[in-house]
Amino acid sequence: MGLDDKASNKTEEATGSVKEGFGKLTGDRETEAEGKGQKNQAKVKDVAQDAKDSIKGFAEGLKKND
Repeated sequence: MGLDDKASNKTEEATGSVKEGFGKLTGDRETEAEGKGQKNQAKVKDVAQDAKDSIKGFAEGLKKND
C-alpha cells in the first residue's frame, strides 16, 4: 500500500462522514449507521497502514545498519 491507498482511505472516510450526516439529517438511522461504519472502517485501514509503514521503515533501518 502506498499513497494511493491512503488517499483511497481518506476518500472512503469522507464518504462515510457524508453518508452519516445525510442519515442524521433525514432521520434514516440505517444510512447513518452505515456511514458511521464506513468511516470507522476507513480509519482502521489507515491506522493499519501507518503501522505497516512504520514496521517496514524500522526493518529497512535495521538492514542499513548491518
